[in-house]
Amino acid sequence: MNDMSNKWIGARTIRPDGADKVTGRAAYAADNSVSGMIWGKVLRSPHAHAVIRSIDTSKAEALPGVKAVVTAKDLVDFPIDKSVMLGIQDMRWMARNILAKEKALFHGHPVAAVAAISEDVAAEACKLIVVDYEVLPHAIEIEDAIKPDAPILHDWVRHEGKPSNIAGTMVLKTGDVEKGFAEADIIVERTFTSRPVHQGYIEPHACTVSYAADGRVTIWSSSQGQFMVRAMTSLLTDIPQSNIRAFPAEIGGGFGGKTIVYLEPVAVMLSKKSGRPVKIVMSRDDVMRATGPAPGSLSTVKIGAKKDGTLVAAQGTFYLQAGGLPGSPLRGPVGCSFAAYAIPNILSTGYDVVSNRSKVAAYRAPGAPLGAFATECVLDEIAEKLGLDPLDMRIRNSTKPGDKAIYGPVFGDVTFIETVDAIRKHPHYKAPLDKNPAPGVKRGRGVASGFWYNAGGESSVQVNITEDGNVVVTTGHPDVGGSRASIANVVAELLGIEHSRVNVIIGDTQTIGFSNLTGGSRVTFASAMVATASCEKVIGQLKDRAAKIWKIDAEAVKWEDGMALPAGDNAGKFPPLSLKDLAAKANEMGGPIGTQVQLNTTGADPGFATHCVDVEVDVDLGIVRVLRYTAAQDVGRALHPGYVEGQIQGGVVQGIGWALSEEYLYDKNGRVDNAGFLDYRMPVCSDVPMIEALVIEIPNSKHPQGVRGVGEAPIVPPLAAIANAVHDALGKRFYALPMSPPRVTERLEQA
Repeated sequence: MNDMSNKWIGARTIRPDGADKVTGRAAYAADNSVSGMIWGKVLRSPHAHAVIRSIDTSKAEALPGVKAVVTAKDLVDFPIDKSVMLGIQDMRWMARNILAKEKALFHGHPVAAVAAISEDVAAEACKLIVVDYEVLPHAIEIEDAIKPDAPILHDWVRHEGKPSNIAGTMVLKTGDVEKGFAEADIIVERTFTSRPVHQGYIEPHACTVSYAADGRVTIWSSSQGQFMVRAMTSLLTDIPQSNIRAFPAEIGGGFGGKTIVYLEPVAVMLSKKSGRPVKIVMSRDDVMRATGPAPGSLSTVKIGAKKDGTLVAAQGTFYLQAGGLPGSPLRGPVGCSFAAYAIPNILSTGYDVVSNRSKVAAYRAPGAPLGAFATECVLDEIAEKLGLDPLDMRIRNSTKPGDKAIYGPVFGDVTFIETVDAIRKHPHYKAPLDKNPAPGVKRGRGVASGFWYNAGGESSVQVNITEDGNVVVTTGHPDVGGSRASIANVVAELLGIEHSRVNVIIGDTQTIGFSNLTGGSRVTFASAMVATASCEKVIGQLKDRAAKIWKIDAEAVKWEDGMALPAGDNAGKFPPLSLKDLAAKANEMGGPIGTQVQLNTTGADPGFATHCVDVEVDVDLGIVRVLRYTAAQDVGRALHPGYVEGQIQGGVVQGIGWALSEEYLYDKNGRVDNAGFLDYRMPVCSDVPMIEALVIEIPNSKHPQGVRGVGEAPIVPPLAAIANAVHDALGKRFYALPMSPPRVTERLEQA
């Protein structure tokens, strides 16, 4: 729990971005406007799968007011036979996702783009572009894409020596899984399906790009990483990174969906051709049709156990939808599904399946919720068949420090048991549940656990003391989960000053050192580590300045409560020098005070979570309502408890949507039928209860403040927890998500 000696670490301080957001001062990407700006529009494929035989842009180019038209030939041509990786993204697929090259691979796939003096003229010009398509059969679902006679999306994809839509595999194993199953007293094997769901950020993608006459490019955009934007745009346009300056706008949600680019390289080429700054803003329809959802899945999980509940073997086979181009997050289900459990024999296999949908993107713990949905439901069934408490069975099988994870490393700190025990002892789990509160209404309770790797990575932080003795902290990663507030708390604590005197800003690619993406639950962990190192250097500078003023050795000076003090009586008797005092004397005592630290941070312990949920099912209507939800998670150290609770609650809400209502609907022509928030059913306030976040704080020994990543783990358990609760209510297990009213009523009608 919080160290009571801290004033700011663990305090619920005012959000540094709060006033700007509620008053409308916050500048989002779509708010940007520059002199001479024109508008870009994207032409999208009306077909789910089609060869592009030709594109005639002459009529569009001749329309008065049109300044530029671009197609895939204006981007770098990456040959199919050689990968070009940037992090986990392959630029071969990124280029073909941004503008279709050989084929249109999904309904809404960008084919060309226009820049014109107004949005209306640009839209009219798009209608004048003539695309000669050869329409092909399409495959939307995994089951269709992996059939022997499925239409093949890419002739260069081979699986087991044959043309295939399986674009890649991943296999992790330990022990001898067949031997393990032979030792089991009980084996449960089930197959599960889930649908793609969108990240659901409220702010659509938007950017403004200026290509200057000297070849220098300026980008303002909504993203989870301005350095990612710079690097991807450079590779896709062949413009040196040193010529690109990327500014991060305030961001209206990302959840992993803004970790790749869609618009920026297109806008760059339109600006280069037109000689004018170009602004492009996606509509909600564009976002839903053509930006990355989380993948759908087809999973089979088989687990064997002894009569006492000891798990002896597990096998998982996970097919994930990649969309039209390769790259589904296989490491999520393959590596995470069994990671919390000490199972001696495991075989976990993933298949990356291309189909005629928009290319997937990351979504909070990418892929892990899909694996947990299958694994945690099978574990619940085993516990039921053996007559065991499902939480007790999890504690019995928890991985321990020193165990080797299936994905490679040896576990250090393991705090899974603590999350399970927190739920087991909580009044929610102990409270009696009225299973039949009214005619036609049934209630049930379910639990599930989840695991996420967490990450460190490259981060840069600059700490500068202003002339009036306040502090400006510049970090290199967009704030999507409260990192500004957390860093302000850390810096105020370390420097011993009031929180209100610390201002945290996000730097662009030319004002701060390289910082990796905001994602993977890494930013607060990494930036707090780097901010700590920066503060220690600044404190060293402050002590040096005080020593010069007092004419004593710097070692004889200490820093406490925002002041330089003699370290002891032997150092002399001097009145304290505050941060403001030293800042006022900075120029005469050696110049400005400040420093920047850049680190590739390590030591990110994994995240564990256990959830408990009560549901109510209207048997006649098939409606599942969530009545009560409690989520326990070890966060290491809550630098800002309000944000930590918000991360947990937000993950739960998104999991509720995934479990009960969210899915893409397609018509017979492979077109998205519900591309908007009216028909795509994200949960709203009336769909969710108060969510209690049990914030467990077991400090990470490898971090100066004890931080673990928080944002990913909360979305992993809800799918299974809710499915297990629905089973408890109805006595029927659900193997397909979402558990929407039509599916629930259909299941209830089955004999």
